[in-house]
Amino acid sequence: MKKSSVTMKFRIVFLLFISSCIACMRDEQALTPPINNNPDTKKGLTYLALGDSYTIGQSVSEDQRWPVLFARSMTSNGTIVANPDIIAKTGWTTANLLNNVSSVNTAKPYDLVSLLIGVNNQYQGLSLEQYRTEFRALLAKSIHYAGGRSNHVFVLSIPDWGATPAGSGAREVISREIDRFNAVAKEECLKEKILFIDITPISRKALNDITLVADDHLHYSGKMHQLWVDEAIPYVKQLL
Repeated sequence: MKKSSVTMKFRIVFLLFISSCIACMRDEQALTPPINNNPDTKKGLTYLALGDSYTIGQSVSEDQRWPVLFARSMTSNGTIVANPDIIAKTGWTTANLLNNVSSVNTAKPYDLVSLLIGVNNQYQGLSLEQYRTEFRALLAKSIHYAGGRSNHVFVLSIPDWGATPAGSGAREVISREIDRFNAVAKEECLKEKILFIDITPISRKALNDITLVADDHLHYSGKMHQLWVDEAIPYVKQLL
């Protein structure tokens, strides 16, 4: 993918923001056990969340991660969902996630599986073709973890980090590239009849509301995560 000098400049800025977070994550082969925020809270539908920094909730507290807010909000809306198992790390691409999902316990299928991945593919300048291939493989894995039920899997689109202060100098370029990756994800979801939830327009509200951005000026706040949850819940409830 050919890039302008502006794009490269701001990718360097982005790298400086996250370098301290991802330095210990370079070994793609290292297995990562699922994270459960409260192992004692396991009643209700089981839920596995797969992704990257947006799923792990970089720069917010554990109780403000969007999968945790999702389980809590679903329960409040009458569908009890257990605290999620989370496989995600800041800096992960589709390849990193694929290399680490083998830590999932497949003895019993999950009732729900979510996937949100691709921002680091965009940031690193990886090709759409590579993303499509690896995203398709992750969809297959997700369906497997849901016991072969594609209607128990849902995908969230990639948020647009160009709307954050960290992306302020290359917003148009970042937004165009994010849209291209999301178009691929949506296409692959349609092929597998998997629910695709577009939260990218919501992420762009950060342009006019700094409270939707985390303290690192790059990731999103719990307030933004709750907006994603509010968007997703009506669609997910129709799956159950």
